[in-house]
Amino acid sequence: MPQALERADGSWAWVVLLATMVTQGLTLGFPTCIGIFFTELQWEFQASNSETSWFPSILTAVLHMAGPLCSILVGRFGCRVTVMLGGVLASLGMVASSFSHNLSQLYFTAGFITGLGMCFSFQSSITVLGFYFVRRRVLANALASMGVSLGITLWPLLSRYLLENLGWRGTFLVFGGVFLHCCICGAIIRPVATSVAPETKECPPPPPETPALGCLATCGRTIQRHLAFDILQHNTGYCVYILGVMWSVLGFPLPQVFLVPYAMWHSVDEQQAALLISIIGFSNIFLRPLAGLMAGRPAFASHRKYLFSLALLLNGLTNLVCAASGDFWVLVGYCLAYSVSMSGIGALIFQVLMDIIPMDQFPRALGLFTVLDGLAFLISPPLAGLLLDATNNFSYVFYMSSFFLISAALFMGGSFYALQKKEQGKQAVAADALERDLFLEAKDGPGKQRSPEIMCQSSRQPRPAGVNKHLWGCPASSRTSHEWLLRPKAVLQAKQRALGWNSRT
Repeated sequence: MPQALERADGSWAWVVLLATMVTQGLTLGFPTCIGIFFTELQWEFQASNSETSWFPSILTAVLHMAGPLCSILVGRFGCRVTVMLGGVLASLGMVASSFSHNLSQLYFTAGFITGLGMCFSFQSSITVLGFYFVRRRVLANALASMGVSLGITLWPLLSRYLLENLGWRGTFLVFGGVFLHCCICGAIIRPVATSVAPETKECPPPPPETPALGCLATCGRTIQRHLAFDILQHNTGYCVYILGVMWSVLGFPLPQVFLVPYAMWHSVDEQQAALLISIIGFSNIFLRPLAGLMAGRPAFASHRKYLFSLALLLNGLTNLVCAASGDFWVLVGYCLAYSVSMSGIGALIFQVLMDIIPMDQFPRALGLFTVLDGLAFLISPPLAGLLLDATNNFSYVFYMSSFFLISAALFMGGSFYALQKKEQGKQAVAADALERDLFLEAKDGPGKQRSPEIMCQSSRQPRPAGVNKHLWGCPASSRTSHEWLLRPKAVLQAKQRALGWNSRT
């Protein structure tokens, strides 16, 4: 049956925004509560820290790396079906994980299947906001990001309560039912009318190809469409940004995974340890929209790269405070400071990418960006687990996190500054060459030219301060090329105005 299409910026758009907030809270907020189950899973399966760390790393990596696959499903079936499919997969993964007998089964069910479902639901809900909101798109994205903060706040409290009463298997079973709410959120997403109607064209049948060649060609076109490997070769800023963010991701997720075990290792009560993650989420409810509004101001447009590097630097320095002391109130102060830098990173990470990459290439650049970040998310927790097994000291995990974040911040800040200076030098040379060409064109143009003396005497333009009166208004042939290039830009602009007035007269 034909369906009535919703219009953009209509009343139903706010209902879709609410569904997107819930979806983001259910998906992006969930990985922060994995640390509460870390000790319980380690004891259940008699596993090392490195082996247990593979569970959150696989979950987070698939959540980021499956973005191109989600884009294909959205283009084929639409956002509504993809969100609901993600909810079903996430639910099935958590329900199946409650019956796991070893870590390998947990990796596949709660790690891979649940991560894949969360990726489908999250990225599809974000995509549909671009269709429902046009005039208030910035506000809609800022409000939708509050769902992540709400999820970070509520997931640890719910996990701690269910773990005490049902155990980790019963808790994961309940989580399977919670993820089914993504299906409800997906059902709310009605088809929306677009401003551009699809065109149907009759194309000639393609030439016959062998199945192997056709499959390879299709795979190649799909990879080229969703992964921008060619941009890495031509855009140095994009290459620097990807390398810097990948390096920082090796340290960024570690506090969210190991903060609760670290607090319990320092004899902090389990309820208070779970409360630390909720403090980070509650602070981000207010800090993340504020950071987004500040980053969107025109005054900061040319400095967003450096603000992002500063946020990474602050995040790394706060981890040093956490490693210095395990007292509960010190950890509370650490969580507040960590929330400030975390909100800045969350508000700027995609905005900086938009500043570096043209918007017509942004979807492809984003696909490669999320895949490479997913690889870093996959490596980071197991690497920290190996360090923890070797030292049996949680403080080294936070030192490791600080090292990656601080070095990434210094690398990106220094590289962007060097690229900016190099670009400014090229623009200055090009501007000088253009100004000299304009002067020569005005001097040698068609029409009768006055003598230099008449031009100097009849020019109505005032002579700029500091310019020799004998040189002002005289042709370039009377001056050396070195003097022409050293002439200040303001003098050159005044000279061009003078020549333009004389040519008209």
